[in-house]
Amino acid sequence: MIAALSSRARRLLADDRAVAATEFAIVAPFMLVLYIGGVELGNGLAMNVKVSATAHSVADMVTQNTSISTTRMQAILGSAQAIMAPYAVKDSSGASLITITVSQVSTDGNGNATVQWSESTAGATAARKKGDPMTLSSFTAPDPNNPSNKNISLILSEVTYNYTTNLGYTIAGTVKLSDSYYLFPRCSTNSPASSSFPYYDVKYTSTSTTCTCIQHLQQKSC
Repeated sequence: MIAALSSRARRLLADDRAVAATEFAIVAPFMLVLYIGGVELGNGLAMNVKVSATAHSVADMVTQNTSISTTRMQAILGSAQAIMAPYAVKDSSGASLITITVSQVSTDGNGNATVQWSESTAGATAARKKGDPMTLSSFTAPDPNNPSNKNISLILSEVTYNYTTNLGYTIAGTVKLSDSYYLFPRCSTNSPASSSFPYYDVKYTSTSTTCTCIQHLQQKSC
């Protein structure tokens, strides 16, 4: 009896049938996680590129003006959301997944930066408050050899996107993708009147819109 049990044990140890299936059952879950995770990560990276492109495009469109109306601003912010295609900009309930905020930041003679105006697709509560202080990097200085942010204006475009994975298997919840972009206004308005230098900014008004440049490499009007 003992010999029979010993013989069966030896045969069991030597039996290699279904080894491949066993190994597959062990490895398959890890491979599945890697595959799905790669797909979700790829989608996230692609959306992040779209977010950066949206931030750049909004700043680029706004800085082409010397003054811009509320209607024109809303048209720019609304049309910029199309850059996110083919990804959705609203969830199943109709709530917006993307928030675009554009602001003008100006500095005084000491380089102190404050918000001059701000507009957001999410309403006034999401926009920056006029007069709020800002901290600028030396990289925003017009002259890299003289890294001072005195007496300049910049257009700041900020975009956030709530990314929820389709499968939600490897990444749970909502991931907030965001990017911001500073850009100098392209045209000189020679204002304020006390300035003795070409002053570049974008006026935000409720009625008129113009992109006639007073000083620019290429004279432009629209």
